[in-house]
Amino acid sequence: MRNGYSIYSSILHTFFSEQFLRLPESVKQNVSPAKPWMRLFRMAGYTILRLFGNLFRSSENSKKLKGKVWLYVVSQNNYDSLKFLEDSLPYSIFVAGQGKKLGKYKNDAQRVSLRRKVFYYYKYIPLLIQFLKYKPESTKRFFDILYDAVGFYEVYRYKLRKYKPSAIVFANDHNADARAMLLAAKSLGIKTIYIQHASVSSFFPPLQFDLSLLEGQDSLDKYKLCGPVAGRVELVGMPKADKYLTNRNSRQHIHTVGIGCNLLDNPQKIKSLLQVLSNAFPDIHFILRPHPRDSRDLAALAGGAKNIILSDSSKEPVFEYLQQLDVQISGNSGIHLEAVLLNVWSIYYDFNPAQQLNDYYGFVQNGLVDVANSSEELIKLINSNLHSKPDVVTRAQYHNATVGTKQEGNSAEISTQYIKHFLES
Repeated sequence: MRNGYSIYSSILHTFFSEQFLRLPESVKQNVSPAKPWMRLFRMAGYTILRLFGNLFRSSENSKKLKGKVWLYVVSQNNYDSLKFLEDSLPYSIFVAGQGKKLGKYKNDAQRVSLRRKVFYYYKYIPLLIQFLKYKPESTKRFFDILYDAVGFYEVYRYKLRKYKPSAIVFANDHNADARAMLLAAKSLGIKTIYIQHASVSSFFPPLQFDLSLLEGQDSLDKYKLCGPVAGRVELVGMPKADKYLTNRNSRQHIHTVGIGCNLLDNPQKIKSLLQVLSNAFPDIHFILRPHPRDSRDLAALAGGAKNIILSDSSKEPVFEYLQQLDVQISGNSGIHLEAVLLNVWSIYYDFNPAQQLNDYYGFVQNGLVDVANSSEELIKLINSNLHSKPDVVTRAQYHNATVGTKQEGNSAEISTQYIKHFLES
C-alpha cells in the first residue's frame, strides 16, 4: 500500500498540497464541503448515483477507442484548447471519463466507462490511514476528495491496456482523473503530450509529460518552481487564440466593458461594482461573464440596469466575448491574458479580498494588467482613458512566446508540427 500511497499522493498533488490547505475556506468549498457530514453525504451520493448507476450503463465504443491518439479532456475549456487537433492530427479522437461534464461538447467525446471503479473502493481505508500518517491536516479536510479519486488509476490502466492508444494529449495536468490517466499511461509506456489550456500557478504538479507545449516563458518559470521538469518543453503561444488575433481591438474610445468572474469571486462584490459602474458610466455597455463551471444564478446581479447584459459562457466562446470589449475587469482569472492578446485593456480588481489571493497568477507583478484597489480608483482609471484606451498587446510577450514574432497567429500549426514529429520519432 506504500506504493499505492505514492501513486495517489501524486494524483492528488494539488488538493493535498500545503498551499491549497492554506487557502481560505471559501475557496476550498468549491471542491469539498466545509462540514464533515456534508462530505460524508457527498461520498454516499457519489457511490450510489454515479458509480452503482454506471454499473448498468455502458458508454464505450471499442472500435473508435482502439489504437487512436486520445485527446483527453475533463471540461469544456479543455475541449476548446484541443479542438484544433481534431482535423490536423490523423486518427485522433476526443475522450472523456464517463459522466464528465463537457458543457456544449457533452455529446462530442468518446466516453471511457468507469463501471469498474467501484470495485477498487476497498483500497480507500488503507489509503486513508496512509494519508492520515503523512498528510494529516489535508486528509481530515479532504477525505472526500481522496474517496472520489480512488479507482481512477486502476480503471484507466485497465482501459489503456485494452485499447492501446498510440498517444494521449492532455489539456489538464492537475485534476485527479487527468493525473490518474497520466500516471497510468506512463506506467504502460504510452506517449503523453500536454498542451496548456489556461494560466498556471506555482503549486501545480511538476511537469511529467514526454512533450509539453506551453504558452510562454511565464508558464515555464512557474513550472520550474513546481519541481523538476521532465520531457521536452516547447513554447508555442496559445493555439485557441490564433483565429481571433486578426481582429484585435483597435478602438481608442471605451464603449463596452466586460466583467469576467469565477467561483472565487464574491457575488455581492460583483453586484456592488456593477451598480457603481453602471451609474458612473450610463453610456457604456457592460457584459457580465461567469466562468463555464460557475452554475450560480448571476443574472440578478445586473439589478435591472439597461446597460448590463449576461454572456452565456456555456455557448459563447471566451474570445467571441472578448471581441466585443474595450476593457476587461476580473480578479484572479486567466481571462486577463486572453484579453490582452486581443488588445483589450485588462484591469485587475479583487472581488473577494478576504481570500487573500492577491495577484494569484502574477499578472500585476509582471505588468500584464493595471490594478484598481477600489471602485473609486477604477472609475478614475476608466475616466482618464475614456477616449484614449491604451494598446496593451505587447505586455503579453512574457506570457505568450509568439507575440510580436513572425510566428504570431500560427500557434496551432506550430503545435501540430511538434506533435507530429514527436509521434513519428
